[in-house]
Amino acid sequence: MAEAADFQGTSASPARRWLRRTGALLAGAPLLAGLLQLPAAGPAQAASSDTVSVSLDSLTPNAPSDGDTLTVSGTVTNNGRQTVTGAHVDLRVGPQLNTRSAIDAVARHADDLHGGIGSEVGDKYVEKFTKLSPGVSEHFDISVPVDKLDLGADGVYEFAVSLSGQTAAQSWDQVLGIQRTFLPWQSSDADTKTRTTFLWPLLSTVRMTAKTGAGDLQTPVFLDDDLAKELAPGGRLARMVDLGKELDITWVIDPDLLASVDAMATGNYRLPGKGGTTTPGSRENQAIAKQWLANLQKAVTGKEVVALPFADPDLASLAHNGTRVTGSLSHLKDATDVAATTVKTVLHVTPSTDFAWPVNGAVDPSIMKVATSAGADRVIARSDSLQETAGLSYTPSAARPVGGGTTAVVSDARLSTAFEGDLTKAGSATLAVQQFLAQSLEVNAQTDEQRSIVVAPQRMPTASQAQAMAAALKALQTGTWSQPQDLTAAAKAKPDPNADTRVPSRSAYPSSLRRQELPSTAFEQIARTQDKLDNFQVVLSRQSRVVTPFGRAINREMSTSWRGRSASAHSYRSGVEEWLDELARQVKLIEKSETKLSGRSATIPVTVQNNLVQPVGHLVLRLSSSMPTRLKIGGNAYDEQPVEVSGGHSQSVKFATSANANGRVTVIAQLYTEDGQEYGAPVKFDVKVTEVTPTVMLVIGGGVLLLVLAGFRMYTQRKRAAARRADEDGPGTPEEEIDEPGNPEAPGDRLPEESDQASGTANPEQASDPAPDTASESADPSGTGERVDR
Repeated sequence: MAEAADFQGTSASPARRWLRRTGALLAGAPLLAGLLQLPAAGPAQAASSDTVSVSLDSLTPNAPSDGDTLTVSGTVTNNGRQTVTGAHVDLRVGPQLNTRSAIDAVARHADDLHGGIGSEVGDKYVEKFTKLSPGVSEHFDISVPVDKLDLGADGVYEFAVSLSGQTAAQSWDQVLGIQRTFLPWQSSDADTKTRTTFLWPLLSTVRMTAKTGAGDLQTPVFLDDDLAKELAPGGRLARMVDLGKELDITWVIDPDLLASVDAMATGNYRLPGKGGTTTPGSRENQAIAKQWLANLQKAVTGKEVVALPFADPDLASLAHNGTRVTGSLSHLKDATDVAATTVKTVLHVTPSTDFAWPVNGAVDPSIMKVATSAGADRVIARSDSLQETAGLSYTPSAARPVGGGTTAVVSDARLSTAFEGDLTKAGSATLAVQQFLAQSLEVNAQTDEQRSIVVAPQRMPTASQAQAMAAALKALQTGTWSQPQDLTAAAKAKPDPNADTRVPSRSAYPSSLRRQELPSTAFEQIARTQDKLDNFQVVLSRQSRVVTPFGRAINREMSTSWRGRSASAHSYRSGVEEWLDELARQVKLIEKSETKLSGRSATIPVTVQNNLVQPVGHLVLRLSSSMPTRLKIGGNAYDEQPVEVSGGHSQSVKFATSANANGRVTVIAQLYTEDGQEYGAPVKFDVKVTEVTPTVMLVIGGGVLLLVLAGFRMYTQRKRAAARRADEDGPGTPEEEIDEPGNPEAPGDRLPEESDQASGTANPEQASDPAPDTASESADPSGTGERVDR
C-alpha cells in the first residue's frame, strides 16, 4: 500500500533546531522528576473535564513560505469548575511528519494532553489572560514571522496552540488545553509538482414529480419548494457556484438538477396543495432560479464539465439488486443518452459523459460491469476500495487500466474524505483545511516522479463543507507543490506500471453501503411502471407529452440521492405509478345498464370516453358474448372495431347483434391496443332478448292486409271512371283532343269529383291510366327549404 511510505527515513533538522529542543528537554528534566513523584491522579485530572478547550479558528496563510507572517486566531474556553490564573496562549512547533500515517495519528489525538506538545515559540508571541473563569471564553490572535518558527527542511510539521495556567487544585504552571494541527512548509517551488484534479460536484436530491399541467407548456409539479432554498443567495447550491467559479476544478453535474432549475426558471412551476390540487410556485423563486443558472453558465465557461447519467442513478444498487429485473439496465442507457443533451441545452457547453461514479467510489466486478454498460469507459473509484497492495512506498497515479478497455480513475481516499463531518464551526473547518494540505504536500514529497492525483469529495457538500474545500483549494493552487489538472487529463495520464489493477471481490463491498441500497422490489416496481407506460403510450397521438416526464421520473426513481431515505424513495415510486394509472384511466369505457332486445336483431352502442387533452387512437374495442349460441355479435362470438377519440370527447361504437333464443346474456366490452394488449378495465352488462309474439305478428299482418285492400279499391274505382269517360266521348273523338297522360292541368289527371265541378259534366272514361301515381325519384339535390329524409 501507499502506507509503505511510512518506512522512509526522516529528514534531518538544522543544528540550531536540534540544540534548542535538546536544551528545552534538559531544562524540563527537574520539573518532570517532580511530577513523577505526584499522585497518579494529578495528570489524569489535568486531562479531565477540568480543562480548557482550545479552538483554532483560522491560520493564515494556510501554507506559508519564506518571508510570510503567520497569523493564528481562535478561542479558549474554561470547561472546568475552577478559575484558571496566569493563563497564556502559546504557539508550539512539533516534529516534522514524514508519513501520511503520522499525519493521521496526530489528527486522531488533536486535543490529547498526553501526546507530544512540541516546543514553545515563546518570546513575545503569546497572549496572556489574568484569569479565565469557569464557562468563560476568550479570543486570542497571535502573529509571528515564519522565520521565528525555526522550521527546517521542507515538509509537514505538527503545529499546536496551547493554553497554560494554574488552578487552585494544581498550583503550578501546566498545559491545560491544546489543539494540534499541521503546518505545510514548502519554502520554494518543488522540483516536481503533483498534478491535482479536484471534482466539484453539483448535485441535489430529486425535486420534480412526473406530473405536468394539461396545457401546451406542461407546467411541472415539484415535490416541495426546498430547491429554491438551495439556490437562493447563501444556500448550498448558490455557495457551490459562487465558490467554484474562482477555482481550477472539474465540474461534475447531475443533469436532473439542471432540468429542475430550468423548469423552475422558465415555467410557472407548481407545488402540491390540499386535496390533490396544486398551487403556483413563487415568482420570486423563479427569478432566483434564473439568476442561479446565469451564474452557473458563467462559472463553467472554459472549465471541464462532466455529466453524470440523468438523476445520478445508483450504480451499486443496480448492480447488486436490479440486474435480475428485466429492463433495468435500459434505464441507465436512457439516463446516459439524455445527459449530454440536457447539459448542452441548459449550460450551452458540451460535457463529457465518459465517466461513471459509484457511491463513495466503492467498486466490485458487478459494479464495474454495470457502470460501463451504458458507454462510460472510465469509473471513478476510491483508494480505500481499489486499494494499493503492491507494496509501493508512494501513492501511484489515479489512472488504472482494469481490463476490457475500462480505466479506473482512483481518487485518493484521505484527500477525498477530508471535508466530511460537521464543519459549521470555524475550528473544525480550519483543521480540515490544514490536514488536507498536509496530506497533499506529503504525497508530493514521497517521490520525485510526477503523478496525477484525483480528489472526489462527498456528492452533496454542505455550504460549510464547500467553504472549507474552497479554502483548501485556494491555498493549494497558490502553493508551491501542486498544479491543477482536469479529470479527462488525469484519466489519460500514463498509469503506474507497479500499481495494483485488481478490482476487489463482491464480498469486499462495504456492508454499511450495501444496507443503503435500493432493494430488488424497487426495481420490480420500476419495471411495472415502465410496462404500464409502454402500454399507455401506444394509444397517444402526442406521446412525448407523457413519455418524457415519466421517462425522467423513472430515472429519478433510481437516484443515488435516495440512499438512507427508503421511505421517501418508496413514496416517490408509488406516486409516479399512481399518477400514470390515473392518466391511463382517463381513456375508458362508460358503464352500461341492462339492454333489452325485442327482436331477432338489433344494434348495441358502446361509448368510449377520452378525458385527456390529446386525441387517442390505435385502440380496438371488442364486444364479446358470453353465450354466442343465444346472442351473436356481428355474426360471431365477438366483434371488434377500431377506435379514435378526440381529446375531451366521447365516441359511441355500434355493434350489430342477432339473437337465436330468448333470455339474458352477459356481454363484455374491452379495449385493446393494436398489438393485442388489454387496455383499461372491461365493462360488463346484460342483454335481455325477447322473442316476437304471435299476437304482434297478427296485428302486423292485419295492418298489411288493410293496406292491400285499400289499394285494390282505389284501383278498381279508377278503372270504372275511365270506362265511363270513354263511353261518353264516343268513337269519333279525334286523337289529338285526348289529354296527354301525366299533364297535371288535363282533366284526365284529376279525380272525378274535381272534373264535375269544373265543367259540370263527367269526364270521359278511359281504358286505363298509364301515368304513374308518383313521379320517378330524382337524384338531384333538394331545393332550399325542402325536407330531405336521411
